[in-house]
Amino acid sequence: MRTRMARWIALVALSLVLCAAPASAQTKITDALGLGKKAPLSNEKIASGLKEALQVGAGNAVQSTGRVDGYFANAAIKILMPEKMRTVEKSLRAAGQGPKLDEFILSMNRAAEKAAPFAKDIFWSAIKEMTFDDARRILAGGDTAATEYFKTKTTAKLSAAFTPVVQKATEEVGVTRQYKELTARAQSIPFLRTQSLDVDQYVVGKALDGLFFVLAEEEKKIRTNPAARVTQLLKDVFGRK
Repeated sequence: MRTRMARWIALVALSLVLCAAPASAQTKITDALGLGKKAPLSNEKIASGLKEALQVGAGNAVQSTGRVDGYFANAAIKILMPEKMRTVEKSLRAAGQGPKLDEFILSMNRAAEKAAPFAKDIFWSAIKEMTFDDARRILAGGDTAATEYFKTKTTAKLSAAFTPVVQKATEEVGVTRQYKELTARAQSIPFLRTQSLDVDQYVVGKALDGLFFVLAEEEKKIRTNPAARVTQLLKDVFGRK
């Protein structure tokens, strides 16, 4: 009985001390006593949180890019004239081919926008493969650690699966035709040389670059902005960093 009474008195005294102390002092006292600390996260919860973050981020990235102007109106990922064509772009524009160049650039972006939605299932399959160790390393990593891991593990598979989709899309919007017309016009300009280019491969690469860029931005939001943690699991996992 005396022991219970002593504990009760001690708790009351501690409560009074905490109430009277400044906020900074309260934190130090509770930390020193091990009070108010959150229980460590389990491997299962960390893995589930990271997978959910990637699902949310990937879903937002696909939705953002896989629509009209998803690439074209986003200056950060807009697909521009290929490097091999930029040396002749000024000459072509000076020769009155500006509208054709603009049409070619638009058509590449339209192809990427049509292909982007097909990445969703590939993302989902890759997310399921994440291990507990992967999740802990990613949680402790930088603001884009999950995206970098994702990129390293899936780029080859995504490229292989993305290529036929882009090929079909480029045919539908006439990317190859546009490129051939532009190179033909360039050849008609004296002393102007053009280099061969695999347009489909170029669009695939740029489309994936843009998709990963947007995914990285979504990951940063989840890690740094509490408002972007749209589920309780995301709040539990990322609210501790």
